[in-house]
Amino acid sequence: MTSVGDFKSVLLGFSGGVDSVAAIDILRSRGLSVTALTLNTTGDERMLHEAATKAAELGVEHIVKDVRKEFECKVVEYFLSSYMAGRTPAPCTVCNPLIKWHHLISEADRLGIDAVATGHYFNVANYDGRYYVSKAVDCRKDQSYYLWGLSQEVLARVITPMGQIIKQDINPVLSKAKESMGLCFLHGKSYGDFIKECNTLAQVKGDVVTQDGSVVGRHEGVAFYTIGQKKGFESSVAGARVVAIDAERNELIIGDNSDLYHQTLEVGMCNLVSQDEFLQSTDVSVVVRGIGRNPEGYIKSVKKVGNRYRIKLENPAWAPAIGQPIVFYRGDRVIGGGFLEGYSK
Repeated sequence: MTSVGDFKSVLLGFSGGVDSVAAIDILRSRGLSVTALTLNTTGDERMLHEAATKAAELGVEHIVKDVRKEFECKVVEYFLSSYMAGRTPAPCTVCNPLIKWHHLISEADRLGIDAVATGHYFNVANYDGRYYVSKAVDCRKDQSYYLWGLSQEVLARVITPMGQIIKQDINPVLSKAKESMGLCFLHGKSYGDFIKECNTLAQVKGDVVTQDGSVVGRHEGVAFYTIGQKKGFESSVAGARVVAIDAERNELIIGDNSDLYHQTLEVGMCNLVSQDEFLQSTDVSVVVRGIGRNPEGYIKSVKKVGNRYRIKLENPAWAPAIGQPIVFYRGDRVIGGGFLEGYSK
């Protein structure tokens, strides 16, 4: 929850970056006793040193927890296997419930600390007796899209210090802290270079084909492409974009921009705050990417098919990619989300 309520102590996920440093100042100003937790996910000694140094400067108790093996298994392997299978992964979306917030809660319990917090830009709303992730005041920094997987048990103990903050208004002294950018496990490498280092099988070249099966070029390996991409492969068709990936056949299927619009989405592995609210509401909007083009309007209809939801949109989504998160909003509230498993016109 955004308000402090009855909480007296809070465990803060702490990287030493500008947002987590600002969060300490905000939490202390609300009268909370703050302990900082840094998760060692990749063995980044520079990050760990900077976090420890910054915590010492701020006079806050600092704990480091080694979660490297778990992070490798649940996040990095997921990232690599998804690209190898022609899917588009969302490692931060997976890391948040399985690693970051899971360990915040478990460590808070071990230490007898009331609440948990991070430097994420989002809020938590209490509506009809349920907790919802909701958008931050700073729409340019809002990270609610990446947090749809958090459980009610976690959200009940969350304080959101950055939810009401505009990034550019952060105290200039605090803002001198390093900004945390990009995927932590890439260590500055490109996605492609990281995949090449980790899996030599990724560099198996294959055919670029049209939707009728005609071979028109070659690609460097399906793991290096995602839907909508128009560079990095050979093609005799001008202006072509990747419209589908067939990992089993090691083929990229190309088409033009109009082939990237889809009005029906099939979403699996959903986490819904209330299934009834999701199925019965007429004002649910869909976000298919945290930054970029998202469909206008609302969901037109929803049908439950097995353990998935088949969603018909009022207006088509551009370039949805299998594996990416699909997040459902009612206004500023996140009412659920899942992973894209299929799409059609």
